[in-house]
Amino acid sequence: MTTDTATDVFEEHRPVLMGVAYRMLGRVADAEDVVQDAWLRWSGADRSAVREPRGYLVRVTTRLAIDRLRQIKARGESYVGPWLPEPLVTDFADTVPDAAERAVLADSVSLAVLVVLESLSPLERAVFVLREAFGHPYGEIAAVLDRDEAAVRQLAARARKHVEERRPRYEVDPVQRRDLTERFLTAAAGGDLKGLMSLLAPDVRLVGDSGGKAKAPLRTLHSADNVGRFLVGVASKSIPDVSARLLEVNGGPAVLILSGGKPDSVFQLDVADGRIRTVYIVRNPDKLGSLAGA
Repeated sequence: MTTDTATDVFEEHRPVLMGVAYRMLGRVADAEDVVQDAWLRWSGADRSAVREPRGYLVRVTTRLAIDRLRQIKARGESYVGPWLPEPLVTDFADTVPDAAERAVLADSVSLAVLVVLESLSPLERAVFVLREAFGHPYGEIAAVLDRDEAAVRQLAARARKHVEERRPRYEVDPVQRRDLTERFLTAAAGGDLKGLMSLLAPDVRLVGDSGGKAKAPLRTLHSADNVGRFLVGVASKSIPDVSARLLEVNGGPAVLILSGGKPDSVFQLDVADGRIRTVYIVRNPDKLGSLAGA
């Protein structure tokens, strides 16, 4: 196999590898590093002995991601305020024609699910990602993790139970979410408290991630009154050369706020019963770099 062919094969599978690594880590830069390490392994491997390049590359990427996740957890770094995954621009609406498959992929990369996955062990997370997001058979996952199939099934059951118990029950109707997102943007930008209150569920939450490097609530806000007044207060503060645009982030519509053409924050909403149940705000500048030019 020539170098060019090796590159072509790797690039063909890069989206899947990035998908696995990002779901494992919740961080774009770490996922890109893992995929780059997988490329180095692939370019230096005896590829004549590899019968299924995709399986080989997924196995290498998953093991590298597990190692990276263990290193992150071992460092035990404290995080200032609530933690949210790094926003990832997706295009499922344009690239995945099957609605059922699109819904599964969007759910598996949603902010709410990725937050829950942070509390799983690295092995549980790997099993959940490979099984639930990519539909790998238990036997294949066992080979990836070098575990027997019975152990993998136990890990899968434990991870699924954990996620289902903690994952908020939200609708994923893309039309409704986009409509509410557009109305939310209009009301928030105009400082329209009454309009905002009509969109928010009584028990709405607002989760802000600043990492201590930007202004955002250091605790989750609860209730429509608190969340609505906070958002109106934010809108009343002038941001230099501000603009906003809608884009698809983590499988759903989101609002990207720009200041001087540079990403300032990302808002995303979880919706149920026609109301906004959770407002996510990512303002940590370390997590917005990948959105430049989005």
